[in-house]
Amino acid sequence: MTKNEKGATPALGSHLGTALAVVLAALSGCSSFSSGGPSARAVTRASENRAGAPVYLVDIDMALAEQLAQLPADAGFADSMGSARPVASIIQAGDTLNVSIWEAPPAVLFNSSPASTRAVSESISALAQGNGSTTARQSNFPGQMVNVDGTIMVPFAGRLPVTGRTTRDVEIEIVRRLRGKAHLPQVEVELVRSATTTATVVGEFTNSGIVPLTAKGERVLDAIAQAGGTRQPVNKMTIQLTRGTMVQSLPLETIIRNPRQNVVLAPGDVITGYFQPLSFTALGATGANREIMFESTGLTLAEALARAGGLNDDKANPSGAFVFRFEDARAMGIDPANPVRVTAKGRVPVKVDAQGRVAVIYRINLREPSTLFAAQRFPMRDKDLVYVSNAPIVDVQKFVNIISSSLFPIISVDNALSNN
Repeated sequence: MTKNEKGATPALGSHLGTALAVVLAALSGCSSFSSGGPSARAVTRASENRAGAPVYLVDIDMALAEQLAQLPADAGFADSMGSARPVASIIQAGDTLNVSIWEAPPAVLFNSSPASTRAVSESISALAQGNGSTTARQSNFPGQMVNVDGTIMVPFAGRLPVTGRTTRDVEIEIVRRLRGKAHLPQVEVELVRSATTTATVVGEFTNSGIVPLTAKGERVLDAIAQAGGTRQPVNKMTIQLTRGTMVQSLPLETIIRNPRQNVVLAPGDVITGYFQPLSFTALGATGANREIMFESTGLTLAEALARAGGLNDDKANPSGAFVFRFEDARAMGIDPANPVRVTAKGRVPVKVDAQGRVAVIYRINLREPSTLFAAQRFPMRDKDLVYVSNAPIVDVQKFVNIISSSLFPIISVDNALSNN
């Protein structure tokens, strides 16, 4: 054996030993490869835990997709709140009134200028011809704001309590107080600005602000029109109506197409316009991992996958696509008091949260052509999570890459040393 051969032999053994150690280390860490999320098998096992399944696994087929698509949508404005009664001219503190008083000839109590006179009817004129006057005098008292004590001041009538009364009630009261002081007084009270019978419009509208409500009975679309309409396309807008402690949302298109949802507003209502407030999150072996906004008019699973860039051809497991969602336990046929479901492995307890919801995973096998039709009917919901698992071969490929990147350089070095 030559000197070089003697020197190469221990080097070769040393390098091969190092390579073997690397291989063993890689094998021991095989189960810890990063896969970007659970495998399809791990998701299935999570739903079959006999000690208590944290999730409820359901396979998506055409029957299920049709069932979910035909479920009634969330209650609309008409169902949850109903139309309010048109506001009457009920006066409240802070309201502004205009008071106009007419006197039949000869008018002497309110010394109006000739510019504020009006011709009276023939019968009154004939009655007043003996006094040489054929006109009635009008006196205006505009901008009478109701004080915090609920009163206004009218000359010769004194301070009048007006809160809680209609404008007609106030007219009668003023006439009563002026009787004997003014000649055949006639009174008109107009509510020109209400501080309380208003609705508020905010959000994606041209002009946010306060909308006064009248006896006409302003509706949701009336308020939106008064706000100058929406700044975004109608089919991408959601309208939220807040009334007291109740909050309800509907697509603007639904309100336009269904007049029943265009409810009469109540004092204090708040109308908020949102632009594309709904979203889902795409994770795993999809073309894009991100939150994706969608219109309030709805989105199907097929459309959601397309917006996420489809499946990654190099990584995706087409039979391991999932939609994660919280569903009402009763809607899933589970009694919250005894949350148990029957599986192929027997009865499995299901976890129910404080809101009476269960974590549901909808599984779809995109290798089956029929499920592509189901994906076109399966409706997405706000905050859904779409996850596509990696194909099993991906983890094998990762392992091979680790071995290749670790072992081949060592062998190359060893070969170079052997040739010296």
